[in-house]
Amino acid sequence: MTAYDAIVLAGGAAKRLGGADKPGIRVGGRVLLDRVLAACADASTTVVVGGRRSTVRPVVWTREEPQGGGPLAALDAGVRRTTAERVLVLSADLPFLGPATVGALLGAAGGAGERQRDGALCTDQQGRDQPLVAAYRAEPLRRELALLAAEHGGLSGLPLRLLTQELDLARVEADPFASFDCDTWEDIASARARVREHGTVLDEWITAVKNELGIDLDVDTGVLLDLARDAAHGVARPAAPLTTFLVGYAAAKASSEEGGDGATAVAEAARKAAALALRWADENETQ
Repeated sequence: MTAYDAIVLAGGAAKRLGGADKPGIRVGGRVLLDRVLAACADASTTVVVGGRRSTVRPVVWTREEPQGGGPLAALDAGVRRTTAERVLVLSADLPFLGPATVGALLGAAGGAGERQRDGALCTDQQGRDQPLVAAYRAEPLRRELALLAAEHGGLSGLPLRLLTQELDLARVEADPFASFDCDTWEDIASARARVREHGTVLDEWITAVKNELGIDLDVDTGVLLDLARDAAHGVARPAAPLTTFLVGYAAAKASSEEGGDGATAVAEAARKAAALALRWADENETQ
């Protein structure tokens, strides 16, 4: 993926939320800001414009001048702390933004040897531009911010459309939920309901658990679910959670002692335990 820096705008008055701390609201057990930070985890530098708080990973903090000066003032404060040629710009209230959308934006903005557009932004399902779900080339972004500041005597209170209408931007139709933002309590309720849907709840839960425990490990959940099923059916129902716990313990022990890959260790331990569960079941059937 193209090297890039990220700017996350985490200020604003959240008037439609009654002044609540929007970046700190939880969806699926994780605060909105941490969900956005996870989507751009491979950024070289991540700058958060807003009040300091605990975050899932280290970031650079800054504030717009004046505080409450709006998105262009916040964006200007953020870009001053970046050095990469490409800058990903995100709002802090995007619960379903994922790395795939980040990659699509960076790709659409063009790279070395390609047509040098000024950037790329997402469009929502109604075809509306989302300038806070976007990737910009840093040089034209800085140039336009400086021109707007000179023309208007500052950036405070200016709308984002003044910036985007002057830039040559590609449009990206990403995942329909990628640009879903949480402006109202109804939006928050909708987001919380979606993470509990059958097709997403397991992935959301596993991600939340890994975040809570500080685990950065990608494993094949299908293998573990198959193991739990075999242990429950072939041995006894309580064997399922206990077996998966023991697999995790064995994988961690093997990984630390042998210096191996954690995901591989989990897969190997699960394979051995699943084979044992099947042998156990076979013995019961032949009695």
